[in-house]
Amino acid sequence: MSTLRIATYNIHKGVQGIGPVRRLEIHNIGHAVEQLDADVVCLQEVRKLHRQEEKYFTRWPTLPQAEFLAPEGYESIYRTNATTKHGEHGNALLSRWPVHSHAHEDISDHRFEQRGLLHAEVEVDGRTVHFIVLHLGLIAGSRLRQIAQLGAYIAREIPKRAPVVVAGDFNDWGCKLRPAMGALGFHDFIGERIQTYPARLPLTQLDFVYARGLKPVGVEIPRGRIWWRMSDHLPLIAEFKV
Repeated sequence: MSTLRIATYNIHKGVQGIGPVRRLEIHNIGHAVEQLDADVVCLQEVRKLHRQEEKYFTRWPTLPQAEFLAPEGYESIYRTNATTKHGEHGNALLSRWPVHSHAHEDISDHRFEQRGLLHAEVEVDGRTVHFIVLHLGLIAGSRLRQIAQLGAYIAREIPKRAPVVVAGDFNDWGCKLRPAMGALGFHDFIGERIQTYPARLPLTQLDFVYARGLKPVGVEIPRGRIWWRMSDHLPLIAEFKV
């Protein structure tokens, strides 16, 4: 069996800090993504464009962030979740394996939060693995309804026996969505000490990699000053046997 290494990372739009002291971290994140050495990288809070930030930062990349962050030889997929006054942001997937197709589903629960999921079919060592990248809402009830939407989408769009990975920022304080994900046939790394937020002093797990039809091998969290300077989340890396 092949080992599939999957990372999920909320990059905070490539900028840290607020107001006049904010700093551009997208270049450091690019180096960091390469260091993860993951087969598939699932990213949240990725900007395609932001006109105001382009003017403020002299080193703002000319490429959309998903393309800019893709290591050499990786394919990048991006889909918008939210449009704002000055631009847009959403989810991205970077893959060293071929991506055959991709789609987007709006899972917004109310008008104050624009949320979506990115679905990509990736050929891993001759077998199709479905990846879903998502960023769930800030309200507990919304997250439960969004998991129900996720389940309906999987039932409608993905064959029952196909391996599926769901990764992203679940905003799930206390791992309360595990039973709902378990009811859909998904598992993660229960029993492991996983803390990804806040990056400077991690106290809880908001970022998850769930899988169906894959055997879990291990999980790791990169730590250190270099990581907490780049985003308010730490990346999570999970390995599975395909």
